[in-house]
Amino acid sequence: MKGKSLLSVADLSAAEIERLFQVAGEMKRGTISPRLQGKAVALLFEKPSLRTRVSFEVAVSQLGGEAIYLSQAEVGLGKREAIPDVARTLGRYVNGIVVRTFAQADLALLARWAGIPVINALTDEEHPCQALADLLTIKEKKGRLQGVALAYIGDSNNVCHSLMLASALMGVDFHMAHPQGYGPRPGLVEKAQALARESGARLSFYEGPQEAVVGVEVVYTDVWTSMGQEAQAEARRKAFAGYQVNEGLLARAGKGALFMHPLPAHRGEEVSPDLLEHPQSVVFDQAENRLHLQRALLAEVLG
Repeated sequence: MKGKSLLSVADLSAAEIERLFQVAGEMKRGTISPRLQGKAVALLFEKPSLRTRVSFEVAVSQLGGEAIYLSQAEVGLGKREAIPDVARTLGRYVNGIVVRTFAQADLALLARWAGIPVINALTDEEHPCQALADLLTIKEKKGRLQGVALAYIGDSNNVCHSLMLASALMGVDFHMAHPQGYGPRPGLVEKAQALARESGARLSFYEGPQEAVVGVEVVYTDVWTSMGQEAQAEARRKAFAGYQVNEGLLARAGKGALFMHPLPAHRGEEVSPDLLEHPQSVVFDQAENRLHLQRALLAEVLG
């Protein structure tokens, strides 16, 4: 993986993902070497962040490198300065760029011109680091990925897209329930179906959440209104009424099914107020694994 950019989770092979999980596990047990000693990583963030920023900054530091945080106000990606110019400048200064931006096309343009590895830390289309940390968490809890069934309930946002693709890559059966008009992008569904044919995974789509969760080992949800969609919040609350994940819905899944959410959560909307504290919730294990997975990713790509 050395020198490789990660724009989509589908840029990785199943073997590369397994390698990341292996390295993440070793590092989680305390085997961390300064593989980024003398190297610098730019964190170019157009969107605010808690978990993504802190986990990447800590990961770079623990690997012996230096993280340089750059906000939209400082860079003005595509506004104050053209994206190819930003990319070529940073490519002369740092060893890698972690990007949290709005448009997947902007990320691709930056990667095209940077000449150094670029890692997607969230776009409108994908959130690969989140999906990889999620699958790492499932593997830790269930002991396997092949044949695990996961139900995603709610909006087909960036997390959903990456989780669908990653599941298809790794042999995880992906169930999704969403209201009409809020399904995943057709091109990404086609890509996931092609990956699923190779891995043996199955993709199933439902209109109602009650059907989607029957017999699954993981129940997953995310916010109904993502950053940049605030004007649609009321319409989305109406459209997603009935799609809340709560104890009743979780009980319809398989015995001991995990509850997952990438955070931040809107308690009382997509998730009932106390479900994050439920004994079957692994939400904060997911959050922790962002650090371990990203540390492994940085080490393998830049180390």
